[in-house]
Amino acid sequence: MGRLVPAVTRAFDVLELFLEGDGTLSAPEITRRLQLPRTTTHELVTTLTARNYLVAVPEQPGRYRLGVRTYQLGSRYAEQLDLAAEGHEVARQVADTCGETVHVAVLEDMDVIYIAKVDSSHAVRMVSAAGRRLPAHCTAVGKMLLATLPPDELEERLDGRVDGRVEGGADGRGLVAMTPRSITDPDALRAALAEIRILGVAGEQQESNPDVSCVAAPVRDRSGRVVAALSVSVPVHRWSEDRENELTALAVKGANDLSERLGHRVTA
Repeated sequence: MGRLVPAVTRAFDVLELFLEGDGTLSAPEITRRLQLPRTTTHELVTTLTARNYLVAVPEQPGRYRLGVRTYQLGSRYAEQLDLAAEGHEVARQVADTCGETVHVAVLEDMDVIYIAKVDSSHAVRMVSAAGRRLPAHCTAVGKMLLATLPPDELEERLDGRVDGRVEGGADGRGLVAMTPRSITDPDALRAALAEIRILGVAGEQQESNPDVSCVAAPVRDRSGRVVAALSVSVPVHRWSEDRENELTALAVKGANDLSERLGHRVTA
């Protein structure tokens, strides 16, 4: 690995300062926060401004904000992103850490479609595949994604999926079940989704597969919109409360890592 160039490193340090606060800074503020000589700061700011990476704020003399060149670079990066490819790479990293099966899925109507899967390192594995479609309300990734929908959109999708032939809600109408533990009552699903919105993560206890439990976290794009969910799935014989807490933290970290790859800025 080659040597880092100090001047380039300092230039990036300057640019990254603008990710914080209101997005504007003065040269003295940059000098103080980076502990740089004033002459060095002046040279860096002058160079970055000349290359349109920074621009002076007209209504605030002496202050700067990010320039159009940073937007152009970010837009080009976004154009080249492939959610499935990025998701597979992050799923692989999570699976390498925990040894369990990791999925990334997107929502389509009231179903989830798995766009990435990395298998467990254990001998007993899940029978699933990228491209498979499952009822969203039976899965952790699906419930996570449903919980992020606007209320009116959720109700519209529920109305289109509730089946009068399935025993479920008070009116005799319900949702299809994949296992005896699947949620079939629309009101019970609404309550579960409300809890997921509060917690920020979703779980599934043998609701899509009688032998598997799962946890999931949301993935956001650069606008902050939830575009996918990442889950960790575990056979019930390897499941415990401690394991659930550990895997929930890993799912959140993995989802945040994927969100950052998609341009979302994750805050603590």
